[in-house]
Amino acid sequence: MMRVLFVTGDGHDSLSSVRTLQRYGHKILMAHSAQQALATHTQADFIILDLGLADTDGLEVCRAIRQVSDTPMMAVTERGDELERVLGLKAGADDCVDRGCGIHELVARIEAVTRRSGARHRPSGSIAYGPLRIDQSSRAAWLAGKPIKLTRKEFDLLLTLASRPGVVLTRKELMNHVWNDSWTRGRTIDTHVNSLRTKLGSNDWIVTVRGVGFRFGECGVEPPDGPQPANDTVQAGHHRAGAQVVPPARVG
Repeated sequence: MMRVLFVTGDGHDSLSSVRTLQRYGHKILMAHSAQQALATHTQADFIILDLGLADTDGLEVCRAIRQVSDTPMMAVTERGDELERVLGLKAGADDCVDRGCGIHELVARIEAVTRRSGARHRPSGSIAYGPLRIDQSSRAAWLAGKPIKLTRKEFDLLLTLASRPGVVLTRKELMNHVWNDSWTRGRTIDTHVNSLRTKLGSNDWIVTVRGVGFRFGECGVEPPDGPQPANDTVQAGHHRAGAQVVPPARVG
């Protein structure tokens, strides 16, 4: 069951969609103004935002939510308005649908967006680098035994970099893998990287490779003894010295 937030200025038009999603087992939250949307979006697992709100520009609401939340969001636009769809995607929506689209298409699009937003390659067990541990099954991270409070995208970004230690990932690769959205702007990556560095307590965990992208820095991991190879990059799925995969604890 998902909690789906409908943000619309006309509740009557959304009744059919609401009833259908309820039949699919979802809990529906309603907001009829920008103020209500901004006050309740943190309670939702999925947001359907009508850009044609009466009190505020829906694009501004979309941007405001996306600045503080990674919740999957679909924008509802005027039928056939390509410019509005483009602006909606650039404002942070994960998908756009025309107002009055068929309910089966709406449900299929919600399922597709949810599938994309949650689809990540997560090896079993946990990844540990010195004081940092990342558990992929519970989507949690700890530094020196203390939990780190991360947003969904911050965790995905950290996991993506830590899963490929020593490998420089370009901005385009990170945009495609973490955001799965060609509309994501470069500053979005910088914002998330800066936030991660702050929460990890050091800039050395994520190293900027100017003009290319970023790589995981393994801050706090002691290098192995002996000479190091000239090329210390590794392929996906392999780990350098200092990194270990910790199997999940047995239950019972």
